[in-house]
Amino acid sequence: MDKYGKLIEDHTLQFERMLPGPIERVWEYLTDGEKRALWFAGGPMDTHPGGKVEYQFNHDRLSPEEEVIPDKYKDLEGGMTSVADVLTYNEPTLLVIGWEGGEVTFKLEEQGDNVKLTLTHSNLNRDRDARIGTFAGWHTHLDILMDRMNDKDPKAFWSVHQEWEGHYAKVVD
Repeated sequence: MDKYGKLIEDHTLQFERMLPGPIERVWEYLTDGEKRALWFAGGPMDTHPGGKVEYQFNHDRLSPEEEVIPDKYKDLEGGMTSVADVLTYNEPTLLVIGWEGGEVTFKLEEQGDNVKLTLTHSNLNRDRDARIGTFAGWHTHLDILMDRMNDKDPKAFWSVHQEWEGHYAKVVD
């Protein structure tokens, strides 16, 4: 399984990760606001199609390591909130969120004692810098999820994010 995100269509990226099961545990990290806050963004989620999810981002709380936020992301210092629509909620295998003009799909499949997570983000922003940031953001958040699910302290978000921005800058058109 490739650790890098890839464009599977012109404006659609995809990541795959193998996570320790059981599937219900992985599902909780996607849908429970407190667990989701450990790797991505906390906040309440309606558990039905047509409901809302409130993403409360606070990147400096994702790791015990302290760091200075990069200048280009200073507007995110102290956190930010974003609201998305729950489009599909099929516990514990499929969650689809309508978010900022696109869709983010989290598909879970049991594979023995592990769970394959396939994250697909469609209708990517066409701006190159935004696409690079989206790739790097998902990659960094998924690395943190892997660490959390394996009982490891993750590295600080922004330093890892900047490394991935450098990688995706070389491969994103």
